Amino acid sequence: MLKLQNVCKTFNPGTADAKTALDHVTLHIAEGDFVSIIGANGAGKSTLFNAICGSFFVDEGTVFLGGRNVTLLPEHERARQIGRLFQDPMRGSAPDMSIEENLALAAGSGGWLSRITAADRRAFRDRLSLLGMGLEDRMKQPVGLLSGGQRQALTLLMATYHVPKVLLLDEHTAALDPGTAEKVLSLTRSIVEENRITCLMITHNMQSALDLGNRTLMMDQGRVIYDVSGPERSHLTIQDLTDRFRQASGRALDNDRMLLGVEGTSGQRA
Repeated sequence: MLKLQNVCKTFNPGTADAKTALDHVTLHIAEGDFVSIIGANGAGKSTLFNAICGSFFVDEGTVFLGGRNVTLLPEHERARQIGRLFQDPMRGSAPDMSIEENLALAAGSGGWLSRITAADRRAFRDRLSLLGMGLEDRMKQPVGLLSGGQRQALTLLMATYHVPKVLLLDEHTAALDPGTAEKVLSLTRSIVEENRITCLMITHNMQSALDLGNRTLMMDQGRVIYDVSGPERSHLTIQDLTDRFRQASGRALDNDRMLLGVEGTSGQRA
């Protein structure tokens, strides 16, 4: 489904500020995989997502999506096949537009009330009801008035309104309180499993990285240093992950945010 071969990206090359963000990354994500990605700040996680999305062109290597070489495809064309959520709940939707107008944009219905049909509204209402947040009764309300959790749930619904080839979740619960994060993670699991979406999720919460999905990657200094799935992953603990980091990187993991796990956890495996 998604394949990266020998992908490299250096920012500010040839200067004192040169930073190698991706260092010969080779990765194959099978269709239907739900992959959690962990690593300290600056490990290259979000840069990896940007390379997949086409936010920049990579210096070396190739990116394939659905068997197609998209390495030189611009970001707006890749966006037709890729859904993405960010840490900030304010991104991914238009705050001054209503809930139904935002859904109309996601559905391809235009986005203005005059272009939204009664059938559209019924469809939006049905989908919103699945969130269990009562948003189906507030479709005229501007999105900017929603809470962070409500907005992130709506953005998740928008990103998957038409099932993408790949869904990228960039710490999409990190800005939420633990209870709300738990609800959004549960909703994420439900939508991904129901639609069999190929999904990559960046998280700082190592328990979530083990509880969600079927595969876990660990990144450090622009490289994938650990890739685990199957029976080995099912028996891992957070201590095991910190030990693997030490073995692969040659140093101890000292990121408090990762060790404490400040995001919500699902409490069960997917």
